[in-house]
Amino acid sequence: MDTDRHDESQPAGEGHAGPSAPLDNAAAGTADAAGAAGAAEAAGAAGALVEPAEQAVARLEAELADLKDRYLRLAADYDNFKKRAARERAETWARAQAELVARLVDALDDLARFAQIDPATTDAKTVHDGAVMVERKVWKELEALGVTRVDQAGVPFDPALHEAVTTAPAERPEQDQTVGAVLQPGYRLGDALIRPARVAVRQWRGEGPAAPDTTG
Repeated sequence: MDTDRHDESQPAGEGHAGPSAPLDNAAAGTADAAGAAGAAEAAGAAGALVEPAEQAVARLEAELADLKDRYLRLAADYDNFKKRAARERAETWARAQAELVARLVDALDDLARFAQIDPATTDAKTVHDGAVMVERKVWKELEALGVTRVDQAGVPFDPALHEAVTTAPAERPEQDQTVGAVLQPGYRLGDALIRPARVAVRQWRGEGPAAPDTTG
């Protein structure tokens, strides 16, 4: 009796394990189907982002044409700007020259009158006074334009203002490399040098000028 009871209970345990296998297979099939559907959806989205080759070429050609048009317009504008700037500089220079001539024509008229005088009937003092008057008139106009003369002696030699033509001995060490004499004045217009002054430069050679001989 105990043996029969034991044999009957064993198949009951095996009967409970049988129905779970179909459930596991169904779950696996569902997961595979969901994964396949997701992959298909992703592939479709990726395909929608890819631009066809013909459209890409057409778009790039249009962009290139637009950039080329912009470059040509900028190049034309820059060329026009250079021409306009050159024309304005030329006009400004012409106006400046005309203004300078207008300031000097009165002095030129005075010089023309002096060129026509008769030396036999005019004394030297009259000619001298007339020349001084013309010089003053010219300098009045030049100074109004900002012209100054570079003709100072005794100042330190400056290669930016002076042209050394010759040298002269300095009497004292502190006179070394100073302007001893102005042989030809220079001129400046504002800060711009028109012509350097031609000068004689003093140089100290370690001894002063020779003392006069008084032993005679």
